This record gives sequence, structure tokens and C-alpha cells, in this order.
Amino acid sequence: MADEVLTEVRDRVLLITLNRPEAMNSVNFELAQGLAAAMEELDADTSLSVGVLTGNGRGFSAGMDLKAFVTGGMPNLEGRGFAGITEQSCAKPLIAAVEGFALAGGLEIALSCDLVVAANNARFGIPEVGVGLFAAAGALLRLPRRVPYGIAMEMALTADPIPATKAAEYGLVNRLTEPGEAVGAALELAERIARNAPLGLQASKAMLVEMQGRTEAEFWEFQRAHMAQVFNSADATEGATAFAEKRAPNWTGQ
Repeated sequence: MADEVLTEVRDRVLLITLNRPEAMNSVNFELAQGLAAAMEELDADTSLSVGVLTGNGRGFSAGMDLKAFVTGGMPNLEGRGFAGITEQSCAKPLIAAVEGFALAGGLEIALSCDLVVAANNARFGIPEVGVGLFAAAGALLRLPRRVPYGIAMEMALTADPIPATKAAEYGLVNRLTEPGEAVGAALELAERIARNAPLGLQASKAMLVEMQGRTEAEFWEFQRAHMAQVFNSADATEGATAFAEKRAPNWTGQ
């Protein structure tokens, strides 16, 4: 994997770190390729249940590397989109741990995660209109689902960021921490999630992500395939057996 993205296995959790601190973890093609590879690693390894995504240095990510954009265009990957994540993330739960800032494409990377843990002094924003662009990597789709419509519109049109405390009030941030503690809190949350059945986690994520805006009939139809897989799995039998025997289950992801 490229040095621009680092991975570390922590029991059933994969810690993924954007590693361009000298460039505020701005996204070039190498970082996009590394992040896509991390998503594939997380999904392919049956011993992993959850991912935590963070940034090295003083912030999560400042978005697209504008110098690289001028010479080579947007760092989009076929099938995965900007940064190798915004059009296709991973099937397993993914938590963003944000210190400092998540701006422009950096916020769009965080919005591609399922949960956000942030330091209470962090900032979130989509300032693209201030540099002649607009937030084209998913923020205009996902941000109104995570904050009130009027707030999303104001962020998009003014280019002004909001503090993490406000982002938490709006529901964008799940948990606030003191500065420097976001990764630790995200890992604690990930470890709590990882105690649950891997197939059930993936099905729950898929239902919540894919069924927004769908009809009730579409919901039930989409759920049938997941029920067939999860309820007939070895883990379903193990979960029920472990509950009856009053012991911790041994999940296999099968």
C-alpha cells in the first residue's frame, strides 16, 4: 500500500490513516489509490469487522490537492470516485476520527463514513465555491441527510465552516472529545461495534444506507436477501447458542 495511507490491525478493527501531513492530508492520486486499497483490505479480511479512518498531523483532510488538480485533474478512481471512497466506501462499518478540520473533499471523505467522532475544536466545511468549484464528491447529496437542509445550503453557498460542537448538535458528529482524543474514542466505539456479529453489522449498514428515500415495499424486498444470508448463517446459530450458554459468541463472519 502507498505510504500516503497507512493501515494497522487492532484486533477486529482496522485503523486507516491518511498520511500526507505536510499537505494537510490533501488528496492526490496516490492517496486515493491507497485509501481504495484500505477499503478493499477491510472488506476482504474476515477477521476484521470495523474500520476507523483518521488523518496524520494537525487535521483530518483539507480535501483535494489543488496543485495536483491543476496539472492532473480530480483524483477520482473508476468505480470508487473521489479519494477512492466517495462513490463506493466499504461494506463494513467505518468511523471517521476527525482532529483539526475536515474541509472540502475532506468533509466528503468523512461523509462517506458511517459515524463521525471529532475533537471539540475541529471544523467542518465545504469551501469549494470560494475557489471556483463546488462540492462535487458527495457533500451535496449526503450533507442534507446529516444536518438540516438550511444548514447544508448555507455551508454550500457561504463556504464558511461550522465548529464540531455545532456539527454535533445537528447530528453530523456522533461523539465529541477533547483535542487529541478523537482516534482513541473512535477505536473504543469501533471495539464496541466489533463485539457484534459481522454479517449482521454489514446487513444493518446496507439497509440504512441503501433504503433512504425508498418505498416500504422496496425496503421489504431489499431486506429479503439480507435475511436469507444472515438468519441462515453459522453466526446466527452461534449467537443463539452463546446466548443460551451465557458466554461470549465466537464470530466467524459465515
